[in-house]
Parts: sequence; C-alpha cells; structure tokens
Amino acid sequence: MKIKNSMLVVKDIEKSVEFYKKVLGLHVIMDFGANKTLTGGLTLQTLETWQKFIGTDEVSFGSNSFEVYFEEDNFDKLIEKLKNCEVEYVHPVKEHSWGQRVVRIYDPDKHIIEIGENIKVVCRNFLDSGMTPEQVAERMDVPMKFINACMH
Repeated sequence: MKIKNSMLVVKDIEKSVEFYKKVLGLHVIMDFGANKTLTGGLTLQTLETWQKFIGTDEVSFGSNSFEVYFEEDNFDKLIEKLKNCEVEYVHPVKEHSWGQRVVRIYDPDKHIIEIGENIKVVCRNFLDSGMTPEQVAERMDVPMKFINACMH
C-alpha cells in the first residue's frame, strides 16, 4: 500500500485553486468539479461534498494540528513572491537548527502550509561554503549517506 495524495476540504474550491496556483505555482491536473487534483499530489474537496461523504456537518477548520509541506529550490525567490501575495503568515521565515529556512502560511481555509528550503540545496550550500562533508553532516545532524547523495 502507498499513499496517493493528501486531500484538503475547502469552503470555496475556486478560491483555493487560485491561491495554490498564484502562491505555490500548482495547477489542476484532474478536475472532477467538487474534487480537484493539483500538481504535487494535493487534492481539494468541496466542504458540501465532504459533509455528505462523512455524514455530518461537523467539520472544523484552523485546528493547527496538520500541515502540508512543500520544498522550494529557490527559497529566496519564493519569499520575494510571497511579499506580493496576500497571505496570512503562521510565522515569518525562520532557520531551523540544521540550517534549513522555512516559512508557514495559512491557505484560505486556515490549513497550514509549510514551505521549506530544499534540504539538498541547504546541504550543497554548506558544502559550497567550504565545509567538509563530515562538518556538514554534523551541522545538519544527518547521516553521511545523505551528504554523499547531495554531492552527486
């Protein structure tokens, strides 16, 4: 068994499609009306249809107990793009102890979207700065196998 995609329930599917298109550059690849699959494996489902599927009107939004995670190769360009988009931040850009920068934003239905700097880019940047592979492994707290994969 394997996971196929993640699905988010949304109040206004067209507004959500526009958000994911404008902010993250995703596109609709399958359109079933009340259900749309976007590039990257994300699916959106209308609230009304979801309520019928699960047999209840009790659906909550904004619980902060789940996020969808994306990685971006050109993180600086993305951050500049976000400045021109109307997004609500969970938090501004921060750097984790392993050197990866991330930002978290809310989508129109208060689902948390985390966008991280591509972790392999972080590794390559450390290597390009003159650090030895062993120093990068220690800095990032990752196995040498990961560092070796980043070098090729």
